Amino acid sequence: MRILHLSWEYPPVVYGGLGRHVHALAETQAALGHDVTVITQAGPAAAPNEVVNGVRIVRVAPVAPAPPDWHDGFLDWCFGFNTSVSMVAVPLVREWRPEVIHVHDWLQAQSSVVVREVAGVPLVLTVHATESGRTAGLLSGPFSKGIDATEAWLVSEADRVIVCSEYMRMEVAGLFGRDPADMCVIPNGIRAAEWATTVARKRAARRRYGRPLIGYAGRLEPEKGVQTLIEAMPAIRRSFPEARAVIIGTGTAESELRHGVKRRRLSDAVTFAGYISDDDLRAVMAASDVAVVPSLYEPFGFVALEAMALGTPLVAARTGGLAAIVADGETGLLFPPGDRAGLADAVVAVLQHPRAARTRAAAGRSEVEERYAWPVIATAALDVYRDAAAEYAA
Repeated sequence: MRILHLSWEYPPVVYGGLGRHVHALAETQAALGHDVTVITQAGPAAAPNEVVNGVRIVRVAPVAPAPPDWHDGFLDWCFGFNTSVSMVAVPLVREWRPEVIHVHDWLQAQSSVVVREVAGVPLVLTVHATESGRTAGLLSGPFSKGIDATEAWLVSEADRVIVCSEYMRMEVAGLFGRDPADMCVIPNGIRAAEWATTVARKRAARRRYGRPLIGYAGRLEPEKGVQTLIEAMPAIRRSFPEARAVIIGTGTAESELRHGVKRRRLSDAVTFAGYISDDDLRAVMAASDVAVVPSLYEPFGFVALEAMALGTPLVAARTGGLAAIVADGETGLLFPPGDRAGLADAVVAVLQHPRAARTRAAAGRSEVEERYAWPVIATAALDVYRDAAAEYAA
């Protein structure tokens, strides 16, 4: 098939799981013999048009009124970005004639619908998360309300909707009125073989951060629940006084989280590592005695897959897609989201019973290899494309 992906992030511009998802999906589809193009945003030192691992990548910069940095006015930036995408995509699809357009989240909503109408092919939407979910339903200002309205419009316009978990299927149905039976659940995937490190790197990470080590990796945003981990550290240290937590990532909540660590006098127990390389990330998480995913809202839980692929014992919040990924007591331990006592108890249980924790971790690794391999995920997406194309043609 000729497949056009629209994604606002794609390597080297990656902010989170969405960019990694589209990257792996596109490259796997290309490896399966399909003609794949991705239109995404321009990045420093990234070629405007190139082919990488069989995927043609077209990168565009937003036009006016977009600010130079999207942090300064995101909706304005998106307006300019969609204009640029449309200007590039319309002549491309007229010449290349894709058989399906796959847009990822709302950020290219307007351009995806324009291109769908020009190309005369189905539009498939993957909803990776929702603004209502990220804000716990508050939608307190025009920014959030504008995103929510755009999401609702795009869900109604899409010919097919893909979600990453049963939790997200019901969330999208409840928020936007799309029939749950009219959506397809395809989980995120992972290249398990890439999630490995060396013994030397693990030892270096342990020397740097200490043991027992609790690892967190992800964005530092309120919905990620890092505050729950910080609140749980005093109870964890009552059982394991030498316990250390390393927090990998950046985000808008970092300043508040740092203040919480200082207020609780945990500066010697919690390290903010910031953004680190993929090699260092894998080494630190593999060196961790337990990986914690404390999200309050989590459509899927890609970080949990990464920990499972590394064979690291896992403790996760029983919320969203995490509850479907982690089998409590079998591949990890779950606790109620936001419950610092529950998180502390689960971490202490892992540290007190390392043999049982390793058994769960081994089961988790097997689960990742069997269920979340990218060829499985990519093939499922192709089935959705073919069904949508057949119905659209009819």
